[in-house]
Amino acid sequence: MIEQDFLGDRMSAIKNIFAPKSSRVLRVFLVNFSRNWDEREIAVEADVSSGLAHYVCRTLIELGFAARNEQNRLVLVDPLRLLKRWAAYHQYDRMNKFVDYFTFEREIDSFVNRFAELESEYAVSGLVGAWLVAPHVRPVDVHLYVATRKVAEEIAKMLELNPTPRGGNVKFVLPYDKGVFYGIRKVSGVKVVSDVQLYVDLYNFPARGEEAASHLLEHMLREWQKKREVEQHV
Repeated sequence: MIEQDFLGDRMSAIKNIFAPKSSRVLRVFLVNFSRNWDEREIAVEADVSSGLAHYVCRTLIELGFAARNEQNRLVLVDPLRLLKRWAAYHQYDRMNKFVDYFTFEREIDSFVNRFAELESEYAVSGLVGAWLVAPHVRPVDVHLYVATRKVAEEIAKMLELNPTPRGGNVKFVLPYDKGVFYGIRKVSGVKVVSDVQLYVDLYNFPARGEEAASHLLEHMLREWQKKREVEQHV
């Protein structure tokens, strides 16, 4: 449940920083959580207008998520709280559209490994993404973002998948915003969304999604700490 002090009267007076385009700015800050920025850099990196970048940055400062350093550049000061607030707001199964397919492949690891051969624009998320990044909850189906339905059809043909009206064990996800592809990387040769996007998707994800999100967060915090330690010694 979203905290009322955050999304109550105050939220009605400002734009929703978790809206699709606004969330691109959050994603840039969180994926690069230790970096400092000026608003123009943020706008370019997030692929949003300078006006929207200014508004979101100003709101992040007002809400205590960001601040300006001695060089007047923007820094994220409370990444964990921002990440959790965004995740609590985000409804993965309602915000995206899904195209279902079915595979008879029983070994999920073998099936997912075949994605490494794909050159299409895709990015794995959900429990499979978590399994690749920080194994904990073993997945029973596959969720992957694709830019268009045509891309889904092309991948389905290459992987010899069978279309099904609903309940498929391979779900192509037509994203609520192209920002979901920001920060994708390869894990064991497979394209996976950023840890930030993965956590946000998993938080309200059914079938043990919250459990996987919690385990992923532990992994993220360790990675953040390592990055801080490296930067302190530079």
